[in-house]
Amino acid sequence: MKEEEIIENLQQGTNTDEAFRALISEHKIRLYWHIRTIVKIHEDADDVLQNTFIKVFKNIKSFKGDSKLFSWMYRIATNESITFLNKKAKKLKLSDQELNDYLLETLESDVYFEGSEIQLQLQKAIEALPHQQKIVFNMRYFEEIPYEEMSEILDSSVGALKSNYHHARKKVEKFLKSD
Repeated sequence: MKEEEIIENLQQGTNTDEAFRALISEHKIRLYWHIRTIVKIHEDADDVLQNTFIKVFKNIKSFKGDSKLFSWMYRIATNESITFLNKKAKKLKLSDQELNDYLLETLESDVYFEGSEIQLQLQKAIEALPHQQKIVFNMRYFEEIPYEEMSEILDSSVGALKSNYHHARKKVEKFLKSD
């Protein structure tokens, strides 16, 4: 099923089961890894992914096609991830830095994290970044998303995104050299 057909079926309420399955099948892996770079923990990423698809399903009628469907879904996934982390921090009564430390500690013991010590150090460097730089760095470095597409997803200018990535990359390099 083509993307236009998926959107049309979901917006008009025809053949919705098949259309929604096709939508999930097409985007679940890429969205999962995007969410995982933000929330770090496999089980949390699964929960946020499920919430993302529920929100996509509930709001697909408001999708106007001004951007790519994928960009729209990425924005929802990013917002759901941030909301999830904010709720988690509040529930655990943790500051932003304490939450970052908690996520890294949990990542080290996560059976689904197959990274080496170097990859763990990279994750620590990324967690030390300010929130916006962290998201931009992950999207550009790991997912290789073009700035123009990131601009649609994050509702930010290309220039600001390039600046965020540049500063984030310099901070990551400095962190890794000092370790």
